[in-house]
Amino acid sequence: MTTRVWDYLREYDSEQKDIMDAVETVFGSGQLVLGESVRSFETEFAGYHGVRHCVGVDNGTNAIKLGLQAMGIGPGDEVITVSNTAAPTVVAIDAIGATPVFVDVHRENQLMDTAQVEAAVTERTRCLLPVHLYGQCVEMEPLERLAARHNLMIFEDCAQAHGARHHGRVAGSMGKAAGFSFYPTKVLGAYGDGGATLTSDDEVERNLRRLRYYGMEKTYYVVETPGHNSRLDELQAEILRRKLRRLDRYIADRRAVAARYADGLGDTELVLPALAEGNDHVYYVYVVRHPRRDDIIEALKAYDIQLNISYPWPVHTMTGFAHLGYRRGSLPVTEELAGEIFSLPMYPSLPADVQDRVISALREVLAAL
Repeated sequence: MTTRVWDYLREYDSEQKDIMDAVETVFGSGQLVLGESVRSFETEFAGYHGVRHCVGVDNGTNAIKLGLQAMGIGPGDEVITVSNTAAPTVVAIDAIGATPVFVDVHRENQLMDTAQVEAAVTERTRCLLPVHLYGQCVEMEPLERLAARHNLMIFEDCAQAHGARHHGRVAGSMGKAAGFSFYPTKVLGAYGDGGATLTSDDEVERNLRRLRYYGMEKTYYVVETPGHNSRLDELQAEILRRKLRRLDRYIADRRAVAARYADGLGDTELVLPALAEGNDHVYYVYVVRHPRRDDIIEALKAYDIQLNISYPWPVHTMTGFAHLGYRRGSLPVTEELAGEIFSLPMYPSLPADVQDRVISALREVLAAL
């Protein structure tokens, strides 16, 4: 039987009654777009994070794109972020006409190297965009001090960090705004696409609500400013409401899976995930490192085990972003990691016996290298 890096079917088996009740609730409500389920989820998700506002949108990319627009970021502005991220982070910046500016990451935990950020600030810099990667947070205090000195805004990319904390502060509560994805693989995942932007800024919230609804505010027929059609689906919102109540349990189960990997692989040549100081990791993915990564992945195919690489191509090396002018060698740590990192199976309902088979296979492959 194939072992996949992610699977939702066991979780669905255990939650099917609640998921089907969510479907019936929406279909019987008489309102299928921007109804009570979206409003309730927005209130509850904001409450979980201790912020004033949540605006549900159609996916995580638009959660970033519309969030930056709502903050006033646009053509001519620079946004400092990282290249070791999913491409949508940068796609969102580019889509509003702003310029992504990359800094390198720490080798140990693959997170933004905040010590490099100040050197990247120019007179065009408007925003710092830390990516809380793989399930843990970027060190935020240096970014907050830097933002205060240079009058910059902070937007958190929290697509991989639902429920993660940094010195007790939950991801999504530390910037002017924050974007989340609810793609099915996420720590809090929908049964399709979905996203949300959090903020405690009233003006940003008002801008967001206009932007996700064609630019309309007071009536359907009047566009106040040009916007988009980027609404969170009512059905996905109701499913997310139910799953939000189980988020802390999902996180605990992910940490248990991570602990089993640490116990089973801690004495091997694999470099296991490093926990940054002050962080509570939620293990969206379990990323390990080895210089012979490709050989390991190929050998595991004989065991019918599928792994993933997050991410094999740094964004600054992609042809779609060649116009930014980065060259090979410009972000040496990011580029080195891209040849070594890979993800082991990680999801809350991963059975212990299946995980044990992955650990055993890895140990055999490593011993044979």
